[in-house]
Amino acid sequence: MNLLTMKHITKAYTDKVLLDDADFSLEEGEKVGVIGINGTGKSTLLKIIAGLESYEEGELTKGSHVMVNYLPQNPSFPAGMTIYDYVVKANTTHDNQWSIEGEAKTILNKLGFTDYGQVIDHLSGGQKKKVALAGALLSNREILILDEPTNHLDHQMTEWLEGWLKSWRGALIMVTHDRYFLDLVCNRIVEIDKGKLYSYQTNYEGFLELKAQREASAASTQKKHENMLRKEIAWIQRGARARSTKQKAHIARYEALRDEEKIKTDESVEIGASSSRLGKKTIELHGVSKGYGERTLIRDFTYTFLRTDRVGILGPNGCGKTTLMRLIAGREQPDGGHIEIGDTVRIGYYAQEAEHMDDRQKVIDYIRDTAEYIKTQDGTVTASQMLEKFLFEGALQHAPIGKLSGGEKRRLYLAKVLMEAPNVLILDEPTNDLDIGTLCVLEDYLDTFPGILITVSHDRYFLDRVARRMLTFEENGSIALYNGSYTEYFQEKAAEENEKLGGMIRRTAEDGCGEEKSGARDWKEQKNQNRKLKFTFKEQKEYETIEADIEALEEQIASLESEMLTAATDFVKLNRLTKEKEETEALLEEKMERYVYLSDLADRIGKQI
Repeated sequence: MNLLTMKHITKAYTDKVLLDDADFSLEEGEKVGVIGINGTGKSTLLKIIAGLESYEEGELTKGSHVMVNYLPQNPSFPAGMTIYDYVVKANTTHDNQWSIEGEAKTILNKLGFTDYGQVIDHLSGGQKKKVALAGALLSNREILILDEPTNHLDHQMTEWLEGWLKSWRGALIMVTHDRYFLDLVCNRIVEIDKGKLYSYQTNYEGFLELKAQREASAASTQKKHENMLRKEIAWIQRGARARSTKQKAHIARYEALRDEEKIKTDESVEIGASSSRLGKKTIELHGVSKGYGERTLIRDFTYTFLRTDRVGILGPNGCGKTTLMRLIAGREQPDGGHIEIGDTVRIGYYAQEAEHMDDRQKVIDYIRDTAEYIKTQDGTVTASQMLEKFLFEGALQHAPIGKLSGGEKRRLYLAKVLMEAPNVLILDEPTNDLDIGTLCVLEDYLDTFPGILITVSHDRYFLDRVARRMLTFEENGSIALYNGSYTEYFQEKAAEENEKLGGMIRRTAEDGCGEEKSGARDWKEQKNQNRKLKFTFKEQKEYETIEADIEALEEQIASLESEMLTAATDFVKLNRLTKEKEETEALLEEKMERYVYLSDLADRIGKQI
């Protein structure tokens, strides 16, 4: 059954057209993910559907009994309202008055709330978003509209929300940049591209394939039209006069092909990896502790970052992840222990809450405050060229920041951080408010980034893509190291939980119900004592071949040195050989550092046997 239909909708802000003669419809039970680069009108589309935004042209109709509930990207609340009043009282009806409180408590507990009497004014921005999400999920309307529902949700909360939305029978329209979430929840993807809406009856993975087919087909059609246009031009240039109907039709066809709007290629952010030289000494944390009041967030944490570390930080909301990053960045000082930072370390810090921007300042001046130009792999790039790479072109570079959307401001902030050419990049929730296209290119940039990456993100795809090690917050402020990807960590954790459950069941069967609690406790203590360090699959393979790799690099350097002796008078060749030797020596140094780490880990593993 059709719930809502939009026809020929046009919406513009000043001279920027967001929706151009756009059509959209929603059927009962559909779960639609809306995607597109920042600033294309995703949130505007949601507001129009919710009835909160007007439009210049077109028509929107919905069923007479169809009700809509909308979760905005930045919700607002009446002053002095408590969590209970907002979530429970606002959603209580005659039909659900006996069940609403239990349902509300279940959802609030899943989202990390236990004190329902808290005044919302005193909560953080992320907590307020979760309160609004709880209220939206309880609304029981025919259409649920969610703008970035996964922002500020940790792994467990995101998985719970996935399950809730998949089992919910109503229609869903949402904007999210979490690609795993889109893939698992949505059965339809709608893309906003240059004012048009393109609908794909599939999940995110299927969308990528179908979009490629659509673009290839459109490009093929345009090529055919260009060939036809060349023939029509040749005919016109032969001096034919429009005396007959046939000739007039010929001219009309020529004019139609000439005036046909050409396909614009997708714009995308392009970032050339750049950084300052990083010396041997990086960042070392020695027995670091940090707390607020009576609560200890970080307890006696020691860690030394390798020069090519790719580290993700995991833990529930409020555990201290951002505090750890601020300590590393020097924005806070530890209560105990100390942090040593190498002389060559240059930190770029992308904060969860973007720094204050002067809405009156021009976009290009905001970047120029950091640097006029930067050296990248592609050569020297000016501030203006860097902005072009981030889709701030032409007049937009000289526009005031206040005219940018929230996502565009985050993209501008990221450009400024990278303009600093850091060799240690700290990213606190970079996936919030960045569009998927920008995230993909940021991930490609990080693949070639030659320095240290430290990141916190609730985007599981992003962490799997960029991080090779995990620092995980445990109980009482302790932090553990896991050598492996995000998915590998949670797979291993799930296997341990299953093993734990199986062990408890076996012990109960053997010892009887009277000894169950004692047996489970003994098993847990023994499990913790017997937990062993081990290589990941990749580390094991690397350890088996690294000595041969080092030997090969040493032989390559010796060969280059010999070749340089014979090329003493050939300055072009000598320069090339010198550069190649320096690059090989740098690679050898990295391999040696990695060899020391793997050998130390192998020794510790051996001592457990």
